[in-house]
Amino acid sequence: MKKIVFSLVVPAVLAFTAPAMAAAKSYEVTIQNVTSGISFTPFLLATHNKRVSLFELGAPASEALGRVAEGGDTAGLQAELDASNGVYQTVSSDGLLGPGESVTLSIDARGGKNKLSLVSMLLPTNDNIVAAQAIDLPSGMRAQTTYLAMAYDAGTETNSEECAFIPGPTCGGEAFSDTDLGEGYIFPSAGIHGEADLSQAMYDWQGPVAIVKIKRVY
Repeated sequence: MKKIVFSLVVPAVLAFTAPAMAAAKSYEVTIQNVTSGISFTPFLLATHNKRVSLFELGAPASEALGRVAEGGDTAGLQAELDASNGVYQTVSSDGLLGPGESVTLSIDARGGKNKLSLVSMLLPTNDNIVAAQAIDLPSGMRAQTTYLAMAYDAGTETNSEECAFIPGPTCGGEAFSDTDLGEGYIFPSAGIHGEADLSQAMYDWQGPVAIVKIKRVY
């Protein structure tokens, strides 16, 4: 009798716990540009565990992050994240996001991979990004959270504010520089100073540059 009871109970327990462990949670992430004159290049989002980080303040930017900061190219960083065991999913948006505009993306998370990070380039700048790292995703059904995203200087190119070294529709310059290594470390952005070709009145910002709203939908 003991063997019969044991063989019936164990499958029942496994059937109950396995789906719960495997279930993914789905989220809608809405990003709003709250600057008056800056546009954002396409965003890269990732859900991951607590050991994954896009960058550290005061440390050099990775080559892949530098490609995002100088030219809005997320392909390399997305490939690195997709190859990481600590990442659950990555998604990216399309097109530029202008002042006051919003974009909504869907992304999934599961288990301990319940953090959200995102990054995009600010235009027109030499190497500035808008980023948020390791945001705690809401766990309850229909739960929501709001996060204010700041701008950072990747330190991979000098902030000359010369259009010849700034890509995008405003300047149309070169995206990447092989010789200009910038400051060499990541720090909070100082904004636009009105030097060279960029108007401070048109493009500067103060405080957060984006509002990130996260809602669990499943």
